Amino acid sequence: MNPDPEAPRPEPRELDPAALSRDFRAVRGASEALCEPLSDEDCALQSMEDASPAKWHLAHTTWFFETFVLRELDDYPPYDEAFEFLFNSYYNTIGEQHPRPQRGLVSRPTRDEVLEYRRYVDAEMLQRLDGMSAETLAVSELGLHHEQQHQELLLTDLKHLFSHNPLDPTYQALALGSVREVKPLAWHYVPPDTRFVGAGAGGFAFDNERPRHRVWVDGFELASRLVTNAEFLAFIEDNGYARPELWLSDGWIAAERERWRAPLYWRERNGGWTTFTLGGRRDVREDEPVCHVSFYEADAYARWACARLATEQEWEVAASALPVVGNFVESGLLHPAAAGSPGEAPGQLFGDVWEWTESAYRPYPGYRPASGSIGEYNGKFMCNQMVLRGGSCATPRSHARATYRNFFFPWQRWQFTGIRLARDVR
Repeated sequence: MNPDPEAPRPEPRELDPAALSRDFRAVRGASEALCEPLSDEDCALQSMEDASPAKWHLAHTTWFFETFVLRELDDYPPYDEAFEFLFNSYYNTIGEQHPRPQRGLVSRPTRDEVLEYRRYVDAEMLQRLDGMSAETLAVSELGLHHEQQHQELLLTDLKHLFSHNPLDPTYQALALGSVREVKPLAWHYVPPDTRFVGAGAGGFAFDNERPRHRVWVDGFELASRLVTNAEFLAFIEDNGYARPELWLSDGWIAAERERWRAPLYWRERNGGWTTFTLGGRRDVREDEPVCHVSFYEADAYARWACARLATEQEWEVAASALPVVGNFVESGLLHPAAAGSPGEAPGQLFGDVWEWTESAYRPYPGYRPASGSIGEYNGKFMCNQMVLRGGSCATPRSHARATYRNFFFPWQRWQFTGIRLARDVR
């Protein structure tokens, strides 16, 4: 796999400060809007080590702009020196961090004080955008996409938090669409060929999406839609969780240790299943895509279904010619939706659920992380994690693209993660 000679490492793009200012206001406002339905207590709690309080997300995304943009400029007076330590996530070159598992113990600063911190940094950013260099504007743009990542994390962390409350609280009322008749799974053939994958020089992309490079992709078939709850229920009823021959060794150990018998948030009750949503607990709908499954569960299901998961290269080849449309956070559903009528191309490739691939999260050929502390953003996580593609019902629409590489550990389930099948062509 050789880097594409026609796609050199991109230089900072010409960014319009006025357009960036508009996007800055929109993204920063969207984060605070997500927290409007929450009480101060909701914003302060942390349900597990992998999650963070909503208040921390609001502060950390602000810390990002203060640390990587404003502190690099002359004459910027920091808001509070203690915040450099308190809201640093994992940037060791910046300095020490407050332990991640203890973020929910930080009762001070209060929610109002965090919002005041945001107002201070926002005013400084908007005042200084016009005079920023191209490189600093590029880091500011990165900060906006970083914040969109945290908007999705805020919702998934909040869902996990609320699921532990015996009252099954509601984040907001969610609209329920009519039950759809999901068509039987069909297969779309993609012929073998040399393809280009990865982001080119135009438009925003994270550094792990580059450089664009050639890959050989054997002919394969990709499922026409996501795996549904009904199809996953058949796996459960066929004792899929109790058959070690279907599972990777580490997956079997994880499933046994955690006593997995169904996707996260599912509960069996009176012979049926319920699931927890951001709109409260309700019955599992068989027509909707299965969600909140680990890579291990997705892989076991695929083996049971006599198929496999797609590689990330296969997924990107199939998705790159299609428009980025789907059920994103702007729909207000905050839950995966049933597939529409099948078309000539695979459906549901964008939105609804992040789709596990069988690809390990590794650097592309020729990849080099950015210099300085910002280089810790992606590169140092290229070990022991798996790639997901496509976005989810909690992803902002402007944040999704065919080249986007999300990544999580194979046992993690609290994100909106689901399954699309692929198979070899014999």
